[in-house]
Amino acid sequence: MLPVPEVRMIPTAIDVIRSEHAALSAMLRSIQLLIAQHRREGTPPDFAVLRAMLFYVDEFPEKRHHKKESELLFPKLRARTPQHRDVLDRLDLEHARGELRVRELEHALLAYEMMGESRRAAFEDAATRYVDFYLAHMALEEREVLPLAERTLTAADWSELNEAFAANRDPLTGAEPEAEYTQLFSRIVNLAPAPVGLGPVHTADAGAAGPGRP
Repeated sequence: MLPVPEVRMIPTAIDVIRSEHAALSAMLRSIQLLIAQHRREGTPPDFAVLRAMLFYVDEFPEKRHHKKESELLFPKLRARTPQHRDVLDRLDLEHARGELRVRELEHALLAYEMMGESRRAAFEDAATRYVDFYLAHMALEEREVLPLAERTLTAADWSELNEAFAANRDPLTGAEPEAEYTQLFSRIVNLAPAPVGLGPVHTADAGAAGPGRP
């Protein structure tokens, strides 16, 4: 009897969006855990790891994931239905402001690294606001936008979206990283705490960080 060839399922745009949301949620949770661990111990965090994690957020979710949503998914929804126009407008505005938000957080981290303990609280407050903002943003997309897309978009719409979202996928979802990002993701996976990496995390901190999914 001949062996049955393995069938590899190509992820749909919806699959990619949800998996990239989960990856970003895990990254944000790991940032919270790292901050909480060092606050409890009274020690500075590993600034290099935090810089790598925030650089990841800037390079992938902000510049790639959001761009595909705002330039492809949302316009198709507006063309097919008048529903949730206010939600799409709000999400587009948040996308437009997202890069500025993460740059502000990166600046707060740099200030903490350069100026020391006097800037810890400002960085931690900025990180909390950013994580809360991003989790709420993703939750709104999954609650309102993705079900609307599943109800209203056509097969032709999905064909274009599936192809676009299959390209330049987030390596934290299991996709192979582009060559220039290999070192970045190796550093993150090996040094960042769970759930995104293999670094140490304390149980007491894990419960304080909240759920990993939006």
